[in-house]
Amino acid sequence: QTVYNQPAGHVENQESIQDAVIRETKEETAWDFTPEYIVGFYKWRKQKNDTTFVRLCFAGTVSNHDPAQTLDDGILAANWLSFEEIMSMDEQRMRSPMVRQCIDDYRHGIKHPLEFITEW
Repeated sequence: QTVYNQPAGHVENQESIQDAVIRETKEETAWDFTPEYIVGFYKWRKQKNDTTFVRLCFAGTVSNHDPAQTLDDGILAANWLSFEEIMSMDEQRMRSPMVRQCIDDYRHGIKHPLEFITEW
């Protein structure tokens, strides 16, 4: 099923969380991303297969788009959508309820400093 999502992924071994966010955004959108703050930390359990997902949502700026870059497998396109376009979509078209929640929290001005994350 084709669904909408923000860039997302996993942290590789020996990689910081911020470096993972930068890398995943580049791989999935062909944009360089500079994280500026954290919007929120989310946990969701998909009842259908009893799988739990955790999301750390960052906000920041993008630059240096590379339209020739091949996107990660499974990514059909990287689209910029308006808030109205996203909210008018059937919720089933979202990968999870976290997609809209992150956007809603961002629009409400929730900002946590990047120093919120401590890594050893």
